[in-house]
Amino acid sequence: MRLLALLAVFALSWTGTAQARYFDDVIASGVIYIGAYKDFPPYSFLDEQGEPAGVDIEIGRRIAKAFDLKMEVHWITPDENLEDDLRNNVWKGHYLDKDDENPLAMKHLADVMMRVPYDREYAFKRDAEGLLINDQVVLFGPYQRERWQVAFDSEKLKRVATVAVFQYHPVGVEIDSLPDFYLTSAFGGRMRKNTIHYFNNSEAFAAMLAGKVDAVMGMRGEVDWQIGRHANPRYQLAENGFPSMGKQQWDIGMAVSQRYRQLGNEVDVVVEKLIRQGEIEKIYADYKLRYELPGLYQDVAQ
Repeated sequence: MRLLALLAVFALSWTGTAQARYFDDVIASGVIYIGAYKDFPPYSFLDEQGEPAGVDIEIGRRIAKAFDLKMEVHWITPDENLEDDLRNNVWKGHYLDKDDENPLAMKHLADVMMRVPYDREYAFKRDAEGLLINDQVVLFGPYQRERWQVAFDSEKLKRVATVAVFQYHPVGVEIDSLPDFYLTSAFGGRMRKNTIHYFNNSEAFAAMLAGKVDAVMGMRGEVDWQIGRHANPRYQLAENGFPSMGKQQWDIGMAVSQRYRQLGNEVDVVVEKLIRQGEIEKIYADYKLRYELPGLYQDVAQ
């Protein structure tokens, strides 16, 4: 009787553990799970027909096609920080994230997670005790360089030569983002009262369309997306810099579980081919986004 009870406990503990997969297992299954952030246009979202869309989704589809696999999207809801997202979706799973068909089991983890900073300093970041924070994941496959961008209403502002104009004009930002911290602290906090907070960049841009703010600041891809969608020459892109902001550009890549490096290596080869053939740049153009090569490929080109 005691043995049966122990076996039952073991079975429950096993089904309650999320599993990522080895490369051979992914191929054998016929399916690859691509992790992408939920409601995050233009990178990953549901279109008007309820179908997955966005830059990261399209790259995921091409990765799947290269291996003759079906792509399934593993939707990621952001947690408090990136370490939580990696733990919940790549190498461990979250105990509340249950499988719809088997409530005793967690949902399948992402085989590959998109839109992760490709940054050596972050990859080897250590905690207060000197232990590696990201030792359970491998960051690889840079496919895009991202930057910050300002868009403005040209009927309210002739130009944005410097962010100092936001001492006199309201600007919309995503709350708790780097632009939020920057605009509320730079120049002795003189732009703080004109920095208006929104849940995301889409809401900030909508506020500009409604005349509630004169400009928005966010990630270049998100700003380009909104400019392309509305296609109104009244709303223009600024060409200013951001003095004393710190990191103003960064590369975007992918992540796999540390146990499944071979999968990462195989995907890396596919992504490099897509970059060199101009396929990823074409995906960005289809979404009316500017594309910039990640530093790895810029260095090679030079």
